[in-house]
Amino acid sequence: MPDEILNDISHRRYNPLRGSWLLVSPHRTKRPWQGQQEAPSKSSLPEYDPKCYLCPGNKRAQGDSNPSYTNTFVFVNDYSAVKEEQAPYSPGSNNSGAEEEDDLGATLLQAQSVTGKCYVLTFSPQHNVTLADMTSDDILPVVETWTRIYASHISSPSSSSSSPPYLASQAATCLASLPPLEPGVSLPSPPKQQLRYMQIFENKGSAMGCSNPHPHCQVWATSTLPEEPSMELRNMTSYRRAKKRHLLADYAELEIERKERVVWQNETILIVCPWWAVWPYEVLVLPKRHVRTLVDFTGDERKQLAEAIQEVGRRYDNLFECHFPYSSGIHQAPLDASEEEAENSYLHMHFYPPLLRSATVRKFLVGYEMMAEPQRDITPEQAAARLRDCGAELYRKDL
Repeated sequence: MPDEILNDISHRRYNPLRGSWLLVSPHRTKRPWQGQQEAPSKSSLPEYDPKCYLCPGNKRAQGDSNPSYTNTFVFVNDYSAVKEEQAPYSPGSNNSGAEEEDDLGATLLQAQSVTGKCYVLTFSPQHNVTLADMTSDDILPVVETWTRIYASHISSPSSSSSSPPYLASQAATCLASLPPLEPGVSLPSPPKQQLRYMQIFENKGSAMGCSNPHPHCQVWATSTLPEEPSMELRNMTSYRRAKKRHLLADYAELEIERKERVVWQNETILIVCPWWAVWPYEVLVLPKRHVRTLVDFTGDERKQLAEAIQEVGRRYDNLFECHFPYSSGIHQAPLDASEEEAENSYLHMHFYPPLLRSATVRKFLVGYEMMAEPQRDITPEQAAARLRDCGAELYRKDL
C-alpha cells in the first residue's frame, strides 16, 4: 500500500510516460460545491433514427448513403480535420531575401504542413447503445476493425519508401488472420502516401463534445507524429535504454503485485487507475506482455481486449448510474516505425472521464491546472476501489 499519509496530505506524483508531475489534494473533496453541474445523460434514444447520419441505410451530410451494416462500418470523415491533398507549403525566406544567421521568424514562427486521412467507425448499427451496453462479443468486431485499419496503413501500396516499414510483415500476417468483412461493407482505400501515425479515439457523451449519440469513434492518420504519443515514445525509449526493459511492462508487473490500483484483469489485459492519473476516474488499459501495436495481438488476445473495454464501459456507467462521458484513445507504434521505435513502443489505451462526485458534477482542468500543473482530488487508490465495486450487471438492465 502507498504511505497512508498520502490519503490526507497534498502531494505531487510523477508520470513517467509524460515526464511530468501533478498535484494531488485528497482533502478537497470535502469542500461544498456550488458550481456548474452537468445534466444527467438520458437513455431515451430509439434503436434506429431516420435523421442520424450514422445509422444503417441513411444518407450522410454530404449525400453518401451508409450500407445496411450489421456490426461496424468505416468511412472517410465528411468533415476531415486533415486531408490527403492540399496546397503545398514550405517556410519562406525573410522579406529581404538575405540569409540571416539568426532569423527570429524562423525560430519563433514555425509551421509545418500536415496531411492525412480521417475516418469514422461505427460500433453498432443500433443507435441507442454504447460500449457499456454491448457484450464483449459485440465489441470484438470493433477491435478487429481497428486492427484492420491500422494494418492497412502500415505499408501503403504506392509508398515511395525504398524499404518496407518494420511492422509490414506482421501486419500482413495479421490481416490474413482476421475474419472477412460482412457483405456490402468495405474499408476505404488506403492513403496514397505512407503516413506517420494513427490516432484512434472516442468521445462519449455531449460533455466531451460528441456531436452524434450513435456509438462511434474516430481514426485520424497523419503525416506527422502528434505531441502526446511523441512525448510518451521519447520517455519509453529513454527508460528502455537505461533499464533494458519496457516501462509499461514493468509498471503492469508492479501494479499486479501491489493490487491497490488494479480495477480488473484477465489473462492478457490489466485495467488500472494509474499512479499518475489526472482525471478522477481515469484508467489505463494495458497488455501484460509487450505488444507494440494492434497487429501484435493474437485472436484470443483481441477477445480479451474487447472484454476489458466492456468492463471499463460498464463500471463507468454503474458508478453514478448514468451514461458516463469520457474520451478514450489508443497509443501504439507509429505507422512507419523504425525497428527501434517499434520495439520501444508499448500499446496502451487511455480513458479520461470528467465526472468527479456524481452524474452531475464534473472535474474542470482550469485555473491552476492550466497555469501551473494538473491537479486531482480523490486519490487513484480511492478511485480504483470504487470502480472495483461496480462490476455488477449494467444498472439500467434492471430499470
